[in-house]
Amino acid sequence: MPDMQTRRVIREVEQRCKRDHLRLTPTRRRVLELVLEADGPVKAYDLLDRLKSEQPNAAPPTIYRALEFLLEHHFIHRLETMNAFVSCFHPEDQHQGQFLICERCGNVIEMAEGELSDDLDRL
Repeated sequence: MPDMQTRRVIREVEQRCKRDHLRLTPTRRRVLELVLEADGPVKAYDLLDRLKSEQPNAAPPTIYRALEFLLEHHFIHRLETMNAFVSCFHPEDQHQGQFLICERCGNVIEMAEGELSDDLDRL
């Protein structure tokens, strides 16, 4: 069963999709859930492997289209340096994320600092 934070994020994504007339298909929702359930950054092919256990016909384009939608609407973030994805825990706010990534354990923390985003945008 999903934890409270996962349920909150899913609810907020559903509300935004309804408000903005976006299609949160069952596959898009499931990929979002898989990203939320991951212990840390997750790669597209790891998501595909998990999805294939439920949908044997799932193929790379299935994952990439779902990820593209989730990224476009800021429901997840892509960590370029790791070529991996993490959930956005603030989907109600469209924002750029800044991340601290531990080089030892790979743990990722999103910084929600508005002034830093503004400074980076200016630069």
